[in-house]
Amino acid sequence: MTSQITFYLSQIIGNDYISDDGTVLGKIKDFLIDQSNLPWNEAEPVRPRVVAIKVKKGKEVRILDFSSFEIKKFKRKLKITCLDVREVSPESFSNYLWLAENIQDKQIVDINGRKLVRVNDIRLVMIPSGTYAIAVDVGIDGLLRRIGIGRPIQSMLDPFSIDIPGKFILWDDIEAVDFTNANIKLSKSSSRLNTLHPSDLADIIEDLDKASRTYVFASLDEERAADVLEELEPRAQIQIVESLPVEKVADVLEKMPADEVADLLDALAEDKAEKLLEEMEKESSEEVRELLEYHNKYVGSLMSTDYYTFNENLTVSEIMEELRKQQPEPAHIYSIFVTDKNDRFLSAISLGELVIADPARQLKDIMKKNPISVFDDDKVDSLAELVSKYNLLAVPVINKDRQMEGIVVVEDIVDDLLSRRKTR
Repeated sequence: MTSQITFYLSQIIGNDYISDDGTVLGKIKDFLIDQSNLPWNEAEPVRPRVVAIKVKKGKEVRILDFSSFEIKKFKRKLKITCLDVREVSPESFSNYLWLAENIQDKQIVDINGRKLVRVNDIRLVMIPSGTYAIAVDVGIDGLLRRIGIGRPIQSMLDPFSIDIPGKFILWDDIEAVDFTNANIKLSKSSSRLNTLHPSDLADIIEDLDKASRTYVFASLDEERAADVLEELEPRAQIQIVESLPVEKVADVLEKMPADEVADLLDALAEDKAEKLLEEMEKESSEEVRELLEYHNKYVGSLMSTDYYTFNENLTVSEIMEELRKQQPEPAHIYSIFVTDKNDRFLSAISLGELVIADPARQLKDIMKKNPISVFDDDKVDSLAELVSKYNLLAVPVINKDRQMEGIVVVEDIVDDLLSRRKTR
């Protein structure tokens, strides 16, 4: 046997396997790989090992230990020999996966390409230490090979110096999303999914079927799930919320901005929204309920309650120190808002203005004296012109007593007015 043999799953499935004396023992149906011992060091390549093989003779289907099989290549043809028939149980492996059943011809996540692709074939390599899955073929070449016409077509194209395009994705860079086998676990792939930007992961989840969409979302931790849920289209949001237990969804909603939660709940059936509100922590629930009271034509329906106010007598250095302690999300500090001793809104100071100001100066000395603001019961239509005219990133929202109720950020205005999809 040579030190290395590379082959494709399509070249094996359906082929006969023989005994050492050449007797045909049956046909090969599938390969089982074990993912339980994948490396956790990101620098090490992911190469799941083939540990068992599914074979069939007549109506009898058996699963045999792959270590007793030998593969040899003669003139582009593969000879599969079984040296010793030893049956094994898939359940003896903690994280197993059938290549033909669960990967081939299924959708997977291309981590580097940040998209869903369909697997046409699987590339494997046999070396002295074992046989390993190393890549998936998502190109036209793999598809033609699968249906048995790759070589004839390539022969026809050779005189014209045309090659059939192939495309391989290393096993390191894929994530299976067909979860019909309940034993499949995300394993190391879970950490790779977590490297994607929430909006990229949301795009991938939206392209999945309902069952896989719910499974992938449910596998995320609460913080990650909250970020992804914000990025999903309303229809996908609703489907996921309705598919998961109320307790799970409520935990995720508590990690989201109150205005985003209000938008989502407003699109749900009233009884479902009420169950989620009752399950959420009281403080979070009350904040959302207040936002739900606004009609979608008013500014209050668009505002976020994630903002930072500071008294006018504090110094710039005190504010910067406090922000470092609290470590707010960048999206929550477009500006800080200045209030008087009665918590009435006085002005807004952008983060940029704060950074370049003298650390010893008080906020009242550097703030604008004629700030722009809107009332929570102003019409939404008034926001676009205001933002455009004054080049604002966030607009403070106040009530009739000039106390702050929230802010409206420019992204929400764009979503609501330019795409004409009301964020309710």
